[in-house]
Amino acid sequence: MSSEPRNLTIAEAQREMREGHLTSRELVSAVLERIASRQGEVGAFITVTADAALEAADAADARRRSGSERGPLDGIPVAIKDNLLVEGVRATAASKMLEGYVASYDATVIGRLRSAGAVLVGKTNLDEFAMGSSTENSGLGVTRNPHDLDRVPGGSSGGSAAAVADAQALAALGTDTGGSIRQPAAFCGVAGFKPTYGAVSRSGAIALASSLDQIGPFAKTARDAATVFATIAGHDPLDATSSKGNVAGDVADALARGADQLTIGIPREYLSGDLAPEVAKAFEEVRAKFESLGHKVVEVSLPHTNLSLACYYIIQPAEASSNLARYDGIRYAPPAGTGGSLDERYLHARGVGFGAETKRRIVLGTFVLSSGYYDAYYGKAQSARTLITRDFDEAFEKVDALLTPVTPTTAFKRGEKSSDPVAMYLSDIFTIPANLAGLPALALPAAPRGTEYAPDSMPIGFQIMAPKFADARVLRLGVQYEEA
Repeated sequence: MSSEPRNLTIAEAQREMREGHLTSRELVSAVLERIASRQGEVGAFITVTADAALEAADAADARRRSGSERGPLDGIPVAIKDNLLVEGVRATAASKMLEGYVASYDATVIGRLRSAGAVLVGKTNLDEFAMGSSTENSGLGVTRNPHDLDRVPGGSSGGSAAAVADAQALAALGTDTGGSIRQPAAFCGVAGFKPTYGAVSRSGAIALASSLDQIGPFAKTARDAATVFATIAGHDPLDATSSKGNVAGDVADALARGADQLTIGIPREYLSGDLAPEVAKAFEEVRAKFESLGHKVVEVSLPHTNLSLACYYIIQPAEASSNLARYDGIRYAPPAGTGGSLDERYLHARGVGFGAETKRRIVLGTFVLSSGYYDAYYGKAQSARTLITRDFDEAFEKVDALLTPVTPTTAFKRGEKSSDPVAMYLSDIFTIPANLAGLPALALPAAPRGTEYAPDSMPIGFQIMAPKFADARVLRLGVQYEEA
């Protein structure tokens, strides 16, 4: 067994526990000690639920002793992005607007993790209301990249990515609206999976952009990510957009069967931008590896890719402005002002409760939905979204999956892009299209875990995409790459 249980993968930890070399309490205690020792430097968590986690670990150990183990996540410490509701625990979305809010029920994904015996160790930091690409927009603290504390962990799920990368959890949940799982996974050197839209229930997630949001896992490996995904996926009557397909069963079958030889496409538009030399080099090595595994790699075209960023930054703020209208200072509110008129109370609550990036997107979204501008902006963006989706449909008539970079660069320095919103938004240029089209997409490190493969020793990721509800294919390719 590893001298540090927190460094184990889920599969390794389960084997150690089944063989009697490790208990869940020992594993969870090691993770909690790591959180306590690193919180001041990394800042991955907003809330740590240590007492409840140890109780859940003891319950998992009791089940194992009695032969009633619940499955591969039983007794495994998992972190939760703090825009997902956990009953009895603060749910802040990293905003002062919700700083004191305590959830009254579990999100569907949380209920499924509990049923599987997973141990929830705490709630992780994020960009406020999941608006950002660096976790610098949190109203409740700073998260740093554990590989280099002067760099960002990515966003908006930066806390979850940093927690897994720094062995503060064996897995974590995040949300992905335009790359918020995959981009921080690439920056932090872990696996991050955005499922097909509708494959995982969004009930109990604090909504940002309802047609784009998707909940998914972070883990140390693609196989572990598949394990978490298979646990949380499936139809939910509480979510009208939830699919009735058996995606979880497809994943289990696919991983047991192994990978077929496929035709993999590389969109030429993804390689024509300003890729950093180290990212371009790593991606070519990934391409060569897939070819050596027997897959046919060909070039394809997604001609409307150049519309993705502009399209996204109209649709997402528009939906966000509607979803965030509920935070009016009456039902959810920061510390109250000194009275005054109703308008003054609204202004006080939103002025104190929302950060600069949240205000920027609310104003932008309200503008593009306003009378006289709806057709000119929002309507055209939805038309562009259709063209982007058709590009993917046509590409998948020729290939089984797509292979792309995740980000143009490695993790950037803290503060480097915070004064330039457009430069920050460009961090998601390769991840946004999958959200617009509702596709499954997996980000993986471009080299084995623990390898330094960039000039600055920072992780570099690559991305696998496939048609809607081909989640199993994406994960199977990821597992094959890792285990090669």
